[in-house]
Amino acid sequence: MSTATYVPYNDNLEQKQENEDQIIDSVVESMMRVNTRVFDKHRHAKRDAHAKCHGVLTGHVTVYDNLPPHLAQGVFARPATYPVVIRLSTAPGDIHSDKLPSPRGMAIKMLGVDGPQLLPNRQDATTQDLLLVNHPVIAFGHASAYLKTQKLLEKHADDPDMVRRIVAALARGGSKALHALGIDNPVVDTLGAPNNHILGETFFSMAAVRYGDYVAKLCAAPLSDNVRALTGQPLGDDADDSALRNLVVDFFNGQGAEYELRAQLLTDIEKMPIEDASIEWPQEDSPYQPVARLTIPPQQAYSPARRVFADDVLSFNPWHCIEAHRPMGSIMRARIKAYEASSKFRHEMNAQPRIEIDSIGQVPD
Repeated sequence: MSTATYVPYNDNLEQKQENEDQIIDSVVESMMRVNTRVFDKHRHAKRDAHAKCHGVLTGHVTVYDNLPPHLAQGVFARPATYPVVIRLSTAPGDIHSDKLPSPRGMAIKMLGVDGPQLLPNRQDATTQDLLLVNHPVIAFGHASAYLKTQKLLEKHADDPDMVRRIVAALARGGSKALHALGIDNPVVDTLGAPNNHILGETFFSMAAVRYGDYVAKLCAAPLSDNVRALTGQPLGDDADDSALRNLVVDFFNGQGAEYELRAQLLTDIEKMPIEDASIEWPQEDSPYQPVARLTIPPQQAYSPARRVFADDVLSFNPWHCIEAHRPMGSIMRARIKAYEASSKFRHEMNAQPRIEIDSIGQVPD
Protein backbone atom coordinates (compact mmCIF):
# COMPACT_ATOMS: atom_id res chain seq x y z
CA MET A 1 0.00 0.00 0.00
CA SER A 2 1.45 3.36 -1.01
CA THR A 3 2.13 5.88 1.73
CA ALA A 4 0.02 8.30 -0.32
CA THR A 5 -3.06 6.37 0.87
CA TYR A 6 -2.37 7.09 4.54
CA VAL A 7 -3.89 10.17 6.15
CA PRO A 8 -1.13 12.51 7.41
CA TYR A 9 -1.33 13.53 11.05
CA ASN A 10 -2.44 17.07 11.79
CA ASP A 11 -3.89 18.76 14.86
CA ASN A 12 -7.22 19.39 13.13
CA LEU A 13 -8.07 15.68 12.89
CA GLU A 14 -9.51 15.86 16.42
CA GLN A 15 -12.80 17.66 17.10
CA LYS A 16 -13.92 18.12 20.70
CA GLN A 17 -17.53 17.40 21.61
CA GLU A 18 -19.78 20.18 22.83
CA ASN A 19 -19.29 20.65 26.58
CA GLU A 20 -16.64 17.92 26.49
CA ASP A 21 -14.59 19.32 29.38
CA GLN A 22 -17.64 19.40 31.66
CA ILE A 23 -18.60 15.88 30.56
CA ILE A 24 -15.13 14.60 31.37
CA ASP A 25 -15.20 16.30 34.76
CA SER A 26 -18.49 14.52 35.50
CA VAL A 27 -17.00 11.18 34.45
CA VAL A 28 -14.02 11.69 36.77
CA GLU A 29 -16.23 12.78 39.68
CA SER A 30 -18.35 9.66 39.30
CA MET A 31 -15.29 7.44 39.03
CA MET A 32 -13.79 8.91 42.19
CA ARG A 33 -17.00 8.29 44.13
CA VAL A 34 -16.89 4.65 43.02
CA ASN A 35 -13.16 4.45 43.84
CA THR A 36 -13.90 5.64 47.36
CA ARG A 37 -16.62 3.02 47.81
CA VAL A 38 -14.29 0.29 46.56
CA PHE A 39 -11.62 1.51 48.98
CA ASP A 40 -14.09 1.41 51.87
CA LYS A 41 -15.01 -2.15 50.85
CA HIS A 42 -11.44 -3.47 50.68
CA ARG A 43 -9.64 -0.92 52.91
CA HIS A 44 -7.22 -0.73 50.00
CA ALA A 45 -7.36 1.54 46.95
CA LYS A 46 -7.77 -0.08 43.53
CA ARG A 47 -7.42 1.18 39.99
CA ASP A 48 -10.69 2.61 38.69
CA ALA A 49 -10.32 0.18 35.76
CA HIS A 50 -8.38 -3.06 35.37
CA ALA A 51 -8.18 -3.53 39.12
CA LYS A 52 -7.58 -7.28 39.06
CA CYS A 53 -4.08 -8.38 38.06
CA HIS A 54 -3.36 -11.82 36.57
CA GLY A 55 0.38 -11.52 36.09
CA VAL A 56 3.33 -9.12 36.03
CA LEU A 57 6.01 -9.85 33.45
CA THR A 58 9.26 -8.43 32.15
CA GLY A 59 10.65 -8.84 28.65
CA HIS A 60 11.68 -6.77 25.65
CA VAL A 61 10.29 -5.32 22.44
CA THR A 62 12.45 -5.62 19.33
CA VAL A 63 11.62 -3.27 16.46
CA TYR A 64 11.86 -5.03 13.11
CA ASP A 65 14.61 -4.16 10.64
CA ASN A 66 13.86 -2.48 7.32
CA LEU A 67 10.37 -1.22 8.10
CA PRO A 68 8.91 0.85 5.26
CA PRO A 69 8.76 4.62 5.91
CA HIS A 70 5.06 4.65 6.86
CA LEU A 71 5.74 2.11 9.64
CA ALA A 72 9.15 3.42 10.74
CA GLN A 73 7.63 6.08 13.00
CA GLY A 74 7.93 7.11 16.65
CA VAL A 75 9.40 4.38 18.85
CA PHE A 76 9.44 2.15 15.76
CA ALA A 77 11.47 4.61 13.66
CA ARG A 78 14.64 2.51 13.73
CA PRO A 79 15.72 -0.99 14.79
CA ALA A 80 15.99 -1.04 18.58
CA THR A 81 15.32 -3.22 21.60
CA TYR A 82 13.38 -1.80 24.55
CA PRO A 83 13.02 -3.47 27.97
CA VAL A 84 9.36 -3.73 28.97
CA VAL A 85 7.19 -4.48 31.98
CA ILE A 86 3.75 -5.97 31.33
CA ARG A 87 0.64 -6.22 33.50
CA LEU A 88 -2.21 -8.60 32.58
CA SER A 89 -5.60 -7.66 34.01
CA THR A 90 -9.40 -7.67 33.90
CA ALA A 91 -11.36 -4.51 33.09
CA PRO A 92 -13.67 -3.71 36.06
CA GLY A 93 -12.55 -1.40 38.85
CA ASP A 94 -13.26 -4.04 41.49
CA ILE A 95 -12.23 -7.64 42.06
CA HIS A 96 -14.52 -10.24 40.48
CA SER A 97 -14.23 -13.96 39.82
CA ASP A 98 -12.41 -15.07 36.69
CA LYS A 99 -15.44 -17.27 35.99
CA LEU A 100 -17.14 -14.10 34.76
CA PRO A 101 -16.44 -13.26 31.10
CA SER A 102 -15.00 -9.77 31.04
CA PRO A 103 -12.64 -7.70 28.88
CA ARG A 104 -9.00 -8.56 29.59
CA GLY A 105 -6.07 -6.18 29.35
CA MET A 106 -2.37 -6.12 28.52
CA ALA A 107 -0.52 -2.97 29.60
CA ILE A 108 3.03 -2.58 28.26
CA LYS A 109 5.58 -0.06 29.54
CA MET A 110 8.53 0.39 27.19
CA LEU A 111 11.72 1.73 28.83
CA GLY A 112 14.61 3.72 27.42
CA VAL A 113 12.49 5.50 24.81
CA ASP A 114 13.91 8.58 23.11
CA GLY A 115 11.82 11.64 22.33
CA PRO A 116 10.01 14.44 24.16
CA GLN A 117 7.46 13.22 26.67
CA LEU A 118 3.95 14.52 26.12
CA LEU A 119 3.04 15.40 29.71
CA PRO A 120 4.87 18.50 31.04
CA ASN A 121 5.47 16.95 34.48
CA ARG A 122 7.25 13.94 32.96
CA GLN A 123 10.02 15.54 30.95
CA ASP A 124 12.66 13.41 32.67
CA ALA A 125 10.85 10.13 31.88
CA THR A 126 11.94 7.73 29.11
CA THR A 127 8.85 5.50 28.84
CA GLN A 128 6.11 4.74 26.35
CA ASP A 129 2.96 3.01 27.64
CA LEU A 130 0.66 0.91 25.46
CA LEU A 131 -2.70 0.05 27.06
CA LEU A 132 -4.40 -2.76 25.17
CA VAL A 133 -7.66 -4.71 25.63
CA ASN A 134 -8.88 -7.89 23.91
CA HIS A 135 -11.54 -6.03 21.90
CA PRO A 136 -10.87 -3.93 18.81
CA VAL A 137 -13.32 -1.23 19.95
CA ILE A 138 -14.70 0.42 23.08
CA ALA A 139 -18.44 -0.16 23.36
CA PHE A 140 -18.97 3.45 24.42
CA GLY A 141 -16.51 5.24 22.25
CA HIS A 142 -16.78 8.91 23.20
CA ALA A 143 -17.00 10.92 26.41
CA SER A 144 -20.75 11.54 26.54
CA ALA A 145 -21.57 7.86 25.97
CA TYR A 146 -19.03 6.87 28.57
CA LEU A 147 -20.56 9.24 31.13
CA LYS A 148 -23.88 7.44 30.72
CA THR A 149 -22.18 4.09 31.33
CA GLN A 150 -20.16 5.39 34.27
CA LYS A 151 -23.26 6.76 35.99
CA LEU A 152 -24.95 3.40 35.52
CA LEU A 153 -21.99 1.62 37.09
CA GLU A 154 -21.96 4.12 39.96
CA LYS A 155 -25.68 3.63 40.54
CA HIS A 156 -25.16 -0.11 40.90
CA ALA A 157 -21.70 -0.07 42.51
CA ASP A 158 -23.10 -1.69 45.68
CA ASP A 159 -25.03 -4.29 43.69
CA PRO A 160 -22.39 -6.79 42.53
CA ASP A 161 -24.93 -8.89 40.66
CA MET A 162 -26.02 -5.92 38.56
CA VAL A 163 -22.43 -4.88 37.88
CA ARG A 164 -21.68 -8.42 36.79
CA ARG A 165 -24.68 -8.32 34.44
CA ILE A 166 -23.46 -5.08 32.88
CA VAL A 167 -19.89 -6.32 32.48
CA ALA A 168 -21.01 -9.71 31.18
CA ALA A 169 -23.30 -8.04 28.65
CA LEU A 170 -20.39 -5.99 27.36
CA ALA A 171 -18.13 -9.01 27.17
CA ARG A 172 -20.63 -11.42 25.64
CA GLY A 173 -22.41 -9.03 23.34
CA GLY A 174 -25.66 -9.35 25.28
CA SER A 175 -26.95 -5.92 24.32
CA LYS A 176 -30.55 -6.63 25.33
CA ALA A 177 -29.56 -6.43 28.99
CA LEU A 178 -27.96 -3.05 28.43
CA HIS A 179 -30.85 -1.77 26.34
CA ALA A 180 -33.16 -2.66 29.21
CA LEU A 181 -30.98 -0.57 31.48
CA GLY A 182 -31.28 2.46 29.23
CA ILE A 183 -28.16 2.04 27.11
CA ASP A 184 -28.68 1.66 23.39
CA ASN A 185 -25.55 1.08 21.36
CA PRO A 186 -25.66 -1.46 18.53
CA VAL A 187 -21.89 -2.00 18.60
CA VAL A 188 -22.39 -4.02 21.79
CA ASP A 189 -23.87 -6.74 19.58
CA THR A 190 -20.44 -7.20 18.01
CA LEU A 191 -18.52 -7.62 21.26
CA GLY A 192 -19.05 -11.31 21.93
CA ALA A 193 -16.26 -12.46 24.22
CA PRO A 194 -16.18 -16.06 25.42
CA ASN A 195 -14.17 -16.66 28.57
CA ASN A 196 -10.91 -17.85 27.06
CA HIS A 197 -7.28 -18.28 28.10
CA ILE A 198 -5.85 -14.77 28.47
CA LEU A 199 -2.49 -15.61 26.86
CA GLY A 200 -4.13 -16.58 23.55
CA GLU A 201 -5.90 -13.25 23.14
CA THR A 202 -5.08 -10.44 20.72
CA PHE A 203 -5.03 -7.08 22.51
CA PHE A 204 -5.96 -3.77 20.87
CA SER A 205 -5.48 -0.07 21.65
CA MET A 206 -9.17 0.34 20.64
CA ALA A 207 -8.73 4.11 20.29
CA ALA A 208 -6.39 5.94 17.92
CA VAL A 209 -2.93 7.32 18.62
CA ARG A 210 -0.64 9.52 16.65
CA TYR A 211 1.83 7.36 14.76
CA GLY A 212 4.56 9.86 13.93
CA ASP A 213 3.57 11.38 10.60
CA TYR A 214 0.36 9.32 10.54
CA VAL A 215 -2.44 8.00 12.80
CA ALA A 216 -2.92 4.39 13.85
CA LYS A 217 -4.46 1.83 16.13
CA LEU A 218 -2.12 -0.77 17.62
CA CYS A 219 -2.42 -4.39 18.66
CA ALA A 220 -0.39 -7.21 20.19
CA ALA A 221 -1.13 -10.63 18.67
CA PRO A 222 0.11 -14.12 19.68
CA LEU A 223 3.18 -15.01 17.62
CA SER A 224 4.93 -18.04 19.12
CA ASP A 225 3.28 -21.40 18.59
CA ASN A 226 2.67 -21.98 22.31
CA VAL A 227 0.48 -18.89 22.76
CA ARG A 228 -1.14 -19.23 19.32
CA ALA A 229 -2.29 -22.67 20.49
CA LEU A 230 -4.13 -21.01 23.40
CA THR A 231 -6.25 -18.75 21.17
CA GLY A 232 -9.91 -19.58 21.68
CA GLN A 233 -9.15 -22.10 24.44
CA PRO A 234 -12.03 -21.74 26.94
CA LEU A 235 -11.62 -21.83 30.68
CA GLY A 236 -12.82 -25.17 31.95
CA ASP A 237 -15.99 -25.74 33.95
CA ASP A 238 -13.76 -26.29 36.99
CA ALA A 239 -12.14 -22.84 36.71
CA ASP A 240 -11.85 -21.08 40.04
CA ASP A 241 -11.95 -17.40 40.99
CA SER A 242 -8.25 -16.94 40.18
CA ALA A 243 -8.08 -19.23 37.15
CA LEU A 244 -6.36 -16.68 34.90
CA ARG A 245 -3.59 -15.95 37.39
CA ASN A 246 -3.02 -19.68 37.82
CA LEU A 247 -2.80 -20.19 34.05
CA VAL A 248 -0.34 -17.32 33.63
CA VAL A 249 1.85 -18.47 36.52
CA ASP A 250 1.89 -22.10 35.35
CA PHE A 251 2.69 -21.09 31.77
CA PHE A 252 5.64 -18.82 32.53
CA ASN A 253 7.08 -21.16 35.15
CA GLY A 254 8.37 -23.34 32.31
CA GLN A 255 8.27 -21.42 29.04
CA GLY A 256 8.38 -18.03 27.39
CA ALA A 257 6.13 -16.39 24.82
CA GLU A 258 6.27 -14.07 21.83
CA TYR A 259 3.67 -11.59 20.60
CA GLU A 260 3.79 -9.30 17.59
CA LEU A 261 3.06 -5.58 17.76
CA ARG A 262 1.16 -4.35 14.72
CA ALA A 263 -0.09 -0.97 13.48
CA GLN A 264 -3.30 -0.24 11.54
CA LEU A 265 -2.87 3.10 9.80
CA LEU A 266 -5.69 5.55 9.13
CA THR A 267 -6.66 5.68 5.44
CA ASP A 268 -10.17 7.20 5.43
CA ILE A 269 -11.35 9.71 8.05
CA GLU A 270 -15.01 8.95 7.30
CA LYS A 271 -14.87 5.17 7.52
CA MET A 272 -12.24 5.18 10.28
CA PRO A 273 -13.34 7.87 12.77
CA ILE A 274 -10.98 9.12 15.44
CA GLU A 275 -13.60 10.64 17.73
CA ASP A 276 -15.79 7.52 18.13
CA ALA A 277 -13.78 4.54 19.34
CA SER A 278 -16.85 2.28 19.15
CA ILE A 279 -16.45 2.02 15.36
CA GLU A 280 -14.04 -0.66 14.18
CA TRP A 281 -11.64 0.39 11.45
CA PRO A 282 -12.12 -2.05 8.53
CA GLN A 283 -9.09 -4.25 8.11
CA GLU A 284 -9.90 -4.84 4.46
CA ASP A 285 -9.14 -1.16 3.90
CA SER A 286 -6.14 -1.01 6.21
CA PRO A 287 -4.75 -4.25 7.66
CA TYR A 288 -2.66 -4.43 10.81
CA GLN A 289 1.02 -4.46 9.76
CA PRO A 290 3.87 -5.95 11.84
CA VAL A 291 6.30 -3.49 13.44
CA ALA A 292 7.94 -5.28 16.39
CA ARG A 293 8.22 -8.49 18.40
CA LEU A 294 7.44 -8.71 22.13
CA THR A 295 9.51 -11.41 23.82
CA ILE A 296 8.68 -12.62 27.34
CA PRO A 297 11.07 -15.19 28.89
CA PRO A 298 10.12 -17.77 31.55
CA GLN A 299 9.77 -16.16 34.99
CA GLN A 300 7.80 -15.97 38.22
CA ALA A 301 4.75 -14.03 37.06
CA TYR A 302 2.99 -13.34 40.37
CA SER A 303 5.43 -13.17 43.26
CA PRO A 304 4.14 -11.24 46.29
CA ALA A 305 6.70 -8.44 45.80
CA ARG A 306 5.99 -8.15 42.08
CA ARG A 307 2.21 -8.11 42.62
CA VAL A 308 2.42 -5.32 45.22
CA PHE A 309 4.80 -3.31 43.02
CA ALA A 310 2.52 -3.54 39.98
CA ASP A 311 -0.75 -2.98 41.83
CA ASP A 312 0.27 -0.26 44.28
CA VAL A 313 3.36 1.49 42.90
CA LEU A 314 3.49 1.13 39.12
CA SER A 315 1.25 3.28 36.91
CA PHE A 316 0.18 2.69 33.31
CA ASN A 317 -1.36 5.55 31.38
CA PRO A 318 -1.86 6.07 27.62
CA TRP A 319 -0.60 9.63 28.18
CA HIS A 320 2.73 8.26 29.47
CA CYS A 321 4.12 8.61 25.98
CA ILE A 322 6.26 10.57 23.58
CA GLU A 323 4.73 13.27 21.40
CA ALA A 324 4.96 10.99 18.36
CA HIS A 325 2.31 8.71 19.92
CA ARG A 326 -0.14 11.27 21.30
CA PRO A 327 -3.49 9.62 22.27
CA MET A 328 -6.31 10.86 20.04
CA GLY A 329 -10.09 11.14 20.25
CA SER A 330 -12.72 11.84 22.87
CA ILE A 331 -12.15 8.74 25.00
CA MET A 332 -8.40 9.37 25.09
CA ARG A 333 -8.93 12.99 26.13
CA ALA A 334 -11.16 11.75 28.95
CA ARG A 335 -8.38 9.43 30.09
CA ILE A 336 -5.86 12.18 30.77
CA LYS A 337 -7.90 13.44 33.77
CA ALA A 338 -9.30 10.05 34.73
CA TYR A 339 -5.94 8.29 34.98
CA GLU A 340 -4.35 11.18 36.86
CA ALA A 341 -7.15 11.30 39.42
CA SER A 342 -7.22 7.54 39.90
CA SER A 343 -3.45 7.20 40.23
CA LYS A 344 -3.22 10.07 42.72
CA PHE A 345 -6.00 8.58 44.87
CA ARG A 346 -4.57 5.05 44.74
CA HIS A 347 -1.03 6.06 45.67
CA GLU A 348 -2.08 8.43 48.45
CA MET A 349 -4.53 6.00 50.06
CA ASN A 350 -2.04 3.13 49.89
CA ALA A 351 0.84 5.36 51.09
CA GLN A 352 2.96 4.45 48.08
CA PRO A 353 5.30 6.67 46.05
CA ARG A 354 4.32 7.76 42.55
CA ILE A 355 7.32 6.89 40.43
CA GLU A 356 8.05 6.33 36.76
CA ILE A 357 10.63 3.57 36.47
CA ASP A 358 13.66 3.91 34.19
CA SER A 359 15.20 0.44 34.60
CA ILE A 360 13.83 -3.06 34.44
CA GLY A 361 15.93 -3.76 37.55
CA GLN A 362 13.40 -1.77 39.57
CA VAL A 363 10.82 -4.52 39.02
CA PRO A 364 11.13 -7.02 41.88
CA ASP A 365 11.61 -10.74 41.25
